[in-house]
Amino acid sequence: MSAQIGVVDAGGGYRGIYAAGVLDYCLDHGIQFDLGIGVSAGSANLISYAAGQARRNYHFYAEYGLRKEYAGFKNFLFKRSFVDLDYVYGTLSNSDGENPLDYAAAVKSPMKFFAVATEALTGRAKYFDMSYISQDDYSVMKASSAIPFVCHPYAVGDTLYYDGALADPIPIEKAFEMGCDKVVVLLTRPEDTVRTPDRDLKLASRIRKKYPLAAEKLAQRAKRYNDSVTLAKSYAEDGKALIVAPDDTCGVSTLSRDAAALRRLYEKGYQDGARIVPFISRT
Repeated sequence: MSAQIGVVDAGGGYRGIYAAGVLDYCLDHGIQFDLGIGVSAGSANLISYAAGQARRNYHFYAEYGLRKEYAGFKNFLFKRSFVDLDYVYGTLSNSDGENPLDYAAAVKSPMKFFAVATEALTGRAKYFDMSYISQDDYSVMKASSAIPFVCHPYAVGDTLYYDGALADPIPIEKAFEMGCDKVVVLLTRPEDTVRTPDRDLKLASRIRKKYPLAAEKLAQRAKRYNDSVTLAKSYAEDGKALIVAPDDTCGVSTLSRDAAALRRLYEKGYQDGARIVPFISRT
């Protein structure tokens, strides 16, 4: 029996264009994963990968992402979300949208797809599979991408969710629990980056009154991320994981709007995708 290969995309807002480049390399070179777990923007990257839609996500980051309808303070003032998730995963992505997701192809993908979100009331991680996704209902990706305070929590069914990075920022352990023998971990910061909690603590204070358990997870996110990177490095030393991360972010931040910088980071990701070939060949 061949080894089961998983991929984890940790997201990172607009920096997710790096991982989009890596996954486009994989599509162009026939690299297939058995399991994919996406966090936040990583869920959008992986659903397009599952559908076989190379370069689809590039347009979301570097073209649509520059539009005021996509993200901006006007959205925040009138819709309580800096990023309009309904525009991203509805207006643009629906079957009658500008760049529709090939839902039929995603459903038929041999890769098992999961998107991570965080329950707003409990702070627990939720791993949504394709059974929660239907044609033109991409609430799962909206929930996975709902950054606290920047976005309001998003409902899937009767439950409100925040960004998956609060509860499980790099779900490598989950990938192994689900049966993977080897896991490719896509990060959008240099792998030796040590995250500090300053920004998270400020955001946590904004939601603590209404969602105290989610706020606590947010306050601890930096530590959880750093611990997960350490764990991934340990697996990498044993040959069970490969961390693919940029050597620098080309000036792109979580909510960056610089088209040239985004293009450079995408190209860096595409080039770095070649590192996956020898890793999956050693099975």
